[in-house]
Amino acid sequence: MTVRPLTFVVGTGRSGSTALSRVLNQHPDVLSLNELLASVGLDGMPEGELTGEEFWRLLADPSPTFDRMIRSGAAIPEFLYPRSSGRFSAEAGGVPALCLMVLPHLTDDPDGLLDELAPRVSAWPRRPAEDQYRAFFALLADRFGRRAVVERSGFSVRWVPRLRAGFPEAGLVHLYRGGPDCALSMSRHTGFRLIVLLEEIYAALGLEFGAELTEEHARSLPPDLGGLLADPFDARLVFDRAIPLPVFGALWSRLVTECLAELEKAPEASRMGLSYENLLDAPEKELSRLASFAGVAPGPEWLAAGRALLDPGRRGAALRLPPSELNALREACGPGERALAEAYGA
Repeated sequence: MTVRPLTFVVGTGRSGSTALSRVLNQHPDVLSLNELLASVGLDGMPEGELTGEEFWRLLADPSPTFDRMIRSGAAIPEFLYPRSSGRFSAEAGGVPALCLMVLPHLTDDPDGLLDELAPRVSAWPRRPAEDQYRAFFALLADRFGRRAVVERSGFSVRWVPRLRAGFPEAGLVHLYRGGPDCALSMSRHTGFRLIVLLEEIYAALGLEFGAELTEEHARSLPPDLGGLLADPFDARLVFDRAIPLPVFGALWSRLVTECLAELEKAPEASRMGLSYENLLDAPEKELSRLASFAGVAPGPEWLAAGRALLDPGRRGAALRLPPSELNALREACGPGERALAEAYGA
């Protein structure tokens, strides 16, 4: 198995990470794995060994949650799978996890690439899950002629302990964004609105987040929450629900502080902070720093392409809020902002 430089970009999400994946995908030496961790979920990297067939099922079996979102008319922009030309659908059997966000980032024919990968990966021997992923990264890197691998998923904070333990050789890049702008963006994103509503559901039921939810649970909840457990659910329960902005500020603060606490446990040389605002203000400088950390050269053509893909107009949106709303949001973001300032001088 070929050993290649490996980097994971982690963060809260809504921090410019999708744009960063597009920039990385332009680098001739980088295999940009877009939303792989998000696609397989936290159960997608179990402890212990897996056969090739078991590993392939983790990659290729559809995500019930994502398919239900699609069936409910609550898909998120990160779902790239071509609904018009792809042979899979959420309504009939589900979309393979790899096809939803990972493979369409690499090719215009995700179904064909899935068919190409299936027999090869399924035939692999039993080995630790981490080694299966290393082999998968190498297989795709060889397939696309890339020599370094960068995986980037939104809402990947909770992956940090597993990545740190399973891939001690990997670099960890913490991509972060100013709290009010990031929280405001979360408040307008279907996925984060669902996360907040699910947290409300689990709190009402007295259950740990992620525990299995049943029809009995749904019946015990108020209709506006219990209805979200239906398949499909009424998307208006997500879009029309009034959720105060400070709720998203508190979520952002919690995720940032959790991420920083876990990153501190990794060797200093293996981690790097990357501010979205700095990336917009000085793209060549920050992209050069990222490329060097990931083990590739920051060529001038790539830097120019990266600058063109980054939109400076996406910053400062929170400043357009009414003063009272902005102040409340800033207060909710305070713990995260202070943690970032302590960690990075931000």
